[in-house]
Amino acid sequence: MNAIDVNNLSKSFGNVKALESISFSVKRGELFGLIGPDGAGKTTLFRLLTTLLNPNKGSATIDGLDIVKDYLKIRNIMGYMPGRFSLYPDLTVEENLSFFASIFGVNFEDSYDLVAPIYKQIEPFRRRQARKLSGGMKQKLALSCALIHHPSVLLLDEPTTGIDAVSRSELWDMLRTLKEKGITILVSTPYMDEASLCDRIALCNEGRILEIDTPQGIVEKFNSRLYAVSADNMFTLLEAARQIEGVVDCYPFGQAHHLIAAEIFDTYHFTEQLGGLRNLTINPTKPTIEDVFISLMKQ
Repeated sequence: MNAIDVNNLSKSFGNVKALESISFSVKRGELFGLIGPDGAGKTTLFRLLTTLLNPNKGSATIDGLDIVKDYLKIRNIMGYMPGRFSLYPDLTVEENLSFFASIFGVNFEDSYDLVAPIYKQIEPFRRRQARKLSGGMKQKLALSCALIHHPSVLLLDEPTTGIDAVSRSELWDMLRTLKEKGITILVSTPYMDEASLCDRIALCNEGRILEIDTPQGIVEKFNSRLYAVSADNMFTLLEAARQIEGVVDCYPFGQAHHLIAAEIFDTYHFTEQLGGLRNLTINPTKPTIEDVFISLMKQ
């Protein structure tokens, strides 16, 4: 049995289709990532799986429990960390943990072995009000509260949004540790670089799943020639490159533009056509998950 099974799940808000017939499964003990921009439907999916909303169509199960029929049981076996900090800001770190432990009828001491690697980093601030914590510390507190009852499945909605790079790295280290302890983790993120940290990923856009595979498997699906191009005037380069024969697409990518080339594309012809641009360079480059996502999105 999978830890999470989603079958043709749909959810609309009036005329807006937030999710449209999506299906996927998450294996037990897997770290599964939902990768996509704002508006892709990630948060709506999390609210359905955490039984905060009911679907219009389709079904889903958590550890074999139906999200509609068995919602009370699901809430006892699931940990959920929403995108926005949702703990009590006027309570201290210690008080928030005690409060959530009491809700689930557990003692904080009984769960200490699971939350210890995380809690040790915020323990020096245990008497500080939650609203006075930094962004990274707030996320660690929220994760500790989500784990207080030893859930079998953990859902994290964009946990690294708005926190610094060091805290992002620390959080992913924590997730890997939790995975090693057998907890199934479903995490969403808009950051393509975090996709490679998951066992498998689903690329999402506008309420649909575009592709599901391992990070390496996703990259291997990119079967076109790819080049990194740059010049002094990057905007002029972008507009001009799109007009040249053999260029399938050209889009900004970091400090360069990525250019997808057809079979008829010729680099000599390309540089000759753009000879008026200063410091023009074009070099083959390896695709990333973001390149695959852009390609799938435009298809």
